[in-house]
Amino acid sequence: MYQKMLVPVDLAHVDKLEKVIQTATDLAKHYKAEISILGVSTNTPSSVAHSPKEFEQKLDAFAKELASKHGVSTKAVAHISHDPAVDLSKELVAKADELGVDVIVMASHVPGVADHIFSSHGGYVASHSELSVFLVR
Repeated sequence: MYQKMLVPVDLAHVDKLEKVIQTATDLAKHYKAEISILGVSTNTPSSVAHSPKEFEQKLDAFAKELASKHGVSTKAVAHISHDPAVDLSKELVAKADELGVDVIVMASHVPGVADHIFSSHGGYVASHSELSVFLVR
């Protein structure tokens, strides 16, 4: 059913990804699917990496560790964005199409008051992608 999965991650919050990683790896094992770990960063230094090259290396290490720990096939996909705070939702949908994945598994949060005014990233992706989207809280 699923052959290629996309799992967007924020390396600044790896400690909060346990549930989404477990969900994605369980699905990948069941369907023998490859997981593309997508990380989005900027050209400017951040708390995660000082450069796009360092960001790519950290994302690649994260993907390899996940593959080793869970026994799944992974690949790291680093995407450099001009302004992730503004463009992230649209870029996630576009990257899923570009990579040819057939399902997106992504972390979400418990909706709050602001979500009634502004769409969450998960809500945007689920509403604007033609793919199946698993939102994991």
